[in-house]
Amino acid sequence: MTDESVVDQFAAVARELRKQATEGATLDQSVAIAVDVIDGCDYAGVSVADYKRNVRTAAATDTIVMRGDALQYELDEGPCLDSLREHETVLSPDLRVERRWPRWAQLVSEELGIRSMLSLQLFTSEHSYGALNLYSRSIDAFDDQDRSTGLALAAHIAVALAASREIDERDLAIVRRTIIGQAQGILMERHGLTSAQAFSVLRQVSSHSNRKLFKVAQELVQTRETPAA
Repeated sequence: MTDESVVDQFAAVARELRKQATEGATLDQSVAIAVDVIDGCDYAGVSVADYKRNVRTAAATDTIVMRGDALQYELDEGPCLDSLREHETVLSPDLRVERRWPRWAQLVSEELGIRSMLSLQLFTSEHSYGALNLYSRSIDAFDDQDRSTGLALAAHIAVALAASREIDERDLAIVRRTIIGQAQGILMERHGLTSAQAFSVLRQVSSHSNRKLFKVAQELVQTRETPAA
């Protein structure tokens, strides 16, 4: 896929998400888009947690997602919960040999036929946060391009959710930090950088171009073009 087609694709994604009338509709459209644009993804869902750390599945493309998520909540283990708690990207290329969540991984592998999973930090506000969960029937389904696309999509969803809410300045600041984090993640995946190195790249571009750090990060997420610094 060319750079131009990627930009066009995500411009269309942004327009589609902005058209949704409610937060629920935004999330439903988001998971449908995830299955469409991320090659390794067979099913997608969004989990959200409130300030009491109660977790629920807010959108899903299939009952397999609902069951896989429910098992995570019941067993208190799994990639979605790790992503929610640590605010980071969590990848499992082969659930059949996964040791981080032994009970959950065995159940979803045997019962649901899920072989790999990718969970990405999705949205953060003052009192809630979430994860975009991508399920696959294939082993090692999510390559570098899928992870980069997933991070960009998660950032677009965060912006769309923020727009659908009456949010205050504190929440807006947290959403902006989420976008910066997604941009860092894209640079880390693409170039093998550490989090600190990726942030340094963004900061250098911000300084050299005399633009705010958030604007640089937002442009990277939208265009998928690596900034030069």
